[in-house]
Amino acid sequence: MSTIPKSKKNLGLFGVFALATGATLSGGFFVLPSFAAEIAGPAVVLAYLIAGLLLIPPMLSKIELGTAMPRSGGVYYFLDRSLGPMAGTVGGLGIWLALLLKTSFALVGMTAYIQLFFPEGTSDALFTFIALGLVVFFGGLNLLGAKKTTSFQIIVVVLLLALLSWFLVAGSINIRPANFSNFLGKGTENILSAAGLVFISYVGVTKVVSVAGEIKNPERNLPLGLFLAIGTAIAVYIVGLLVMVGVSGTEGLSLVDGEINLTPVSTVAAAITGSQTGSYVMAVAAILAFLSVANAGILSASRYPLAMSRDHLLPASLRKVDGRGTPTSGIIVSSALIIVSILLLDPLKIAKLASAFQLLMFALLCMSVIVMREAELPSYDPGYRAPFYPWLQLFGAAACIAIICIMGWLPVLFSSGIVILGILWYFYYARKRVERYGAIYHIFERLGRKRFAALDTELREILKEKGLRAHDPFDEIVAKSRVVDAPIGSTFEDIVSSASEELSAILPTTAAFLSDSFLEGTRVGATPVTCGVALPHLRLPTIDKPIMVIARSLDGLTIDVGDVFGEQHEEQAIHAIFFLVSPESDPSQHLRLLAQLAGNVDREDFMARWLSASTNQGLKEILLREERFMSLRLEASTKTQTLIDTPIHQLGFPESCLVAMIHRRGQMVVPRGSTVLEENDQLTIIGDEQGIQTLKAKFSHDFLESD
Repeated sequence: MSTIPKSKKNLGLFGVFALATGATLSGGFFVLPSFAAEIAGPAVVLAYLIAGLLLIPPMLSKIELGTAMPRSGGVYYFLDRSLGPMAGTVGGLGIWLALLLKTSFALVGMTAYIQLFFPEGTSDALFTFIALGLVVFFGGLNLLGAKKTTSFQIIVVVLLLALLSWFLVAGSINIRPANFSNFLGKGTENILSAAGLVFISYVGVTKVVSVAGEIKNPERNLPLGLFLAIGTAIAVYIVGLLVMVGVSGTEGLSLVDGEINLTPVSTVAAAITGSQTGSYVMAVAAILAFLSVANAGILSASRYPLAMSRDHLLPASLRKVDGRGTPTSGIIVSSALIIVSILLLDPLKIAKLASAFQLLMFALLCMSVIVMREAELPSYDPGYRAPFYPWLQLFGAAACIAIICIMGWLPVLFSSGIVILGILWYFYYARKRVERYGAIYHIFERLGRKRFAALDTELREILKEKGLRAHDPFDEIVAKSRVVDAPIGSTFEDIVSSASEELSAILPTTAAFLSDSFLEGTRVGATPVTCGVALPHLRLPTIDKPIMVIARSLDGLTIDVGDVFGEQHEEQAIHAIFFLVSPESDPSQHLRLLAQLAGNVDREDFMARWLSASTNQGLKEILLREERFMSLRLEASTKTQTLIDTPIHQLGFPESCLVAMIHRRGQMVVPRGSTVLEENDQLTIIGDEQGIQTLKAKFSHDFLESD
């Protein structure tokens, strides 16, 4: 079976912020205020605030899911893995369609501002041609990869925020409080209806989750980037609406010559400057905003057909990616559908209806968090957990459904049509091609029904890709581990017995219990065995930190490993065995440690280095993370000479670094603060990346490079 190229992780924190912010500050700021002010009057400011607050529960839920499952496809992937493939099909197709419509809306809505630079009477065909040309441009830009797309996005967003800052500051000086009289005159129902209308203004902030698989360090950069983006968006919307209403009043904002005002920001900017200069400046800002939405829209939309095709819910041709993992087919198809939408539909009207469907999906995302947590999968390990569980999620779901009902029957009908379309596609195309269930079946298992074990396997693979958390004590565990170098001819049972004896000396349990537990886990298939390595593991309630024993068999041994059906399979030539014991209270950390060990084993040179290592210290250093340790030999006439005859506590190393092992004259010396270093000592030093980098620079010619 061919391996699908994985997407490269090119997006950093500012890239996440730029994509999320740029996808948000567009039509909701530059077009919709006119429509919302017509409905809610001066309380349009309150409507925008309500809409922003309503986004917070689903956004926090989406961040949790995104840090637990950083995969391309965003909403589709989360719904599929939590509620099952039918919900995933409905959500994936619906959100893909909604993104295409919103991107079309941005490109068509932008023409109202472009027209300010052209004489009256200019043919609409010209503006349509410009919109189509931009689709081709952004499609081509996206084909160059997410890194190039994000670089363009960062430039656009920086310029946009600079122009918006001028508008907000200059406008605040010109606010007239009288324009806010009779603030709640339109009534509560109209205010909530306007909130439902402008809710779509904020949903772009979570688009970036659909490219979570391409974010560096998603457990940090995804939540932090989104928090910064939603904070920026709410501030710009609220202050911006205060300026718009305060400067022009609701009538001047919403109507021009008796017709709805499609360029409200330019109208207000002209009033601020007293000339058309302000109008042109904010027209440029609007164009930048719409360009950023179109760019981010194609980037996000193209990941949905990729993810759904990989899961066999869409034709296989849509999973095509290039060497960088860029979904070329998804980009081309998404761009083509946007062109069709611009030519044949009215995106300005249809995009508003898509807001209701996105509300429905947000409600389901809130429920997805509840399902994933209640499934009690140890491998569900989000880097960020939404607070106030489950009340935040229940409130978010209920609020989204309530807003849909307030919006009227037409958005409900549109959303129902998308749901029916997705269900029909699932039953007539996808159902016969998939054999998986969502995490909801793990809840059913607790009620006596069935579960889907492959989901746990998939989440474990995600854990392996995400790697360790900053607080996981992996390197300390390796450094402090005991080593068993098995005599020639030793059996697996012999090594288990020796390892159990080592562990029982420092654990509050017996060697017999440990030995029986390791062997039983192997018999029932709970011990991962691959590439000449076995990982027997346990979790105990009576310990508070993980501990490990490392074992090596130079001649290799065989292990009879069971499977889920109770059958035994003989695994040949096992040379490395890692016995990991962790606290029962932290199953996710236990899995992350196992995943890190498995990741080391996957390296091509692992076994050669493992078999050729001449010391216990050398065995441990093979497992340590390259960026978090260094090996240093103390020799006269080198930079390390200053360390000779120095107690460890006087070394002056960075605070985060410590001497974990000392190899001296063929023996291992346990390092203590009072231990005096000697010439020819070989030190293994562990610490954080910055501290280790500092030491490597200081002893640049003396530290020993790992093989």
